[in-house]
Amino acid sequence: MKIKDAAAEFLGQKRIAVTGVSRTPKSHGSNIVYERLRARGYQVFAVNPNAETVEGDTAYLELKSIPDGVDAVVIGTRPEIAEQTMRECVDLGIKLVWMHRGPGRGSVSDAATQYGRAHGITVIDGGCPLMFAPTADGGHKVMKALLRSTAKRGASWQAASECSGRSTSSSRPICRRRSSSTPRTISPRRAGR
Repeated sequence: MKIKDAAAEFLGQKRIAVTGVSRTPKSHGSNIVYERLRARGYQVFAVNPNAETVEGDTAYLELKSIPDGVDAVVIGTRPEIAEQTMRECVDLGIKLVWMHRGPGRGSVSDAATQYGRAHGITVIDGGCPLMFAPTADGGHKVMKALLRSTAKRGASWQAASECSGRSTSSSRPICRRRSSSTPRTISPRRAGR
């Protein structure tokens, strides 16, 4: 599945949790994602174990405390916490997870990615949901274009950035880790290096 398709599937959900939303809204990318999803009409839920409210809304200690659950999760925490969150997603049956990465190290964890994919979750490991319609803005579109244009070995970011998971029509993985005989692909988090 191409990242464009995985992003469309992810953003086609209406109940999305965002982990790592901060009590100091101007200081964290998760808050920007949270605010934009809310402004675009999504039912969005802030997850922060250290806050009762975030952005004037109830904050939840963990994913399982969200009433009626969610369809998708944006992981916006430190990478060390991402695997724990991915395990919670598996336990709750959440099948769509986006590990946010903007400028800086982001939330991407190889261990979390591997664990999620091994358990049938479609994992987008890098980039930002705000790079794609219907949540995109000018600045995020520019970042997306830069990632595409700087992809190594001439591969386009979109073409090279395939997201693993399970297809809806079968239990087969959509794509597998490359072997030494397959072409190199670049994930969104590495395209800008």
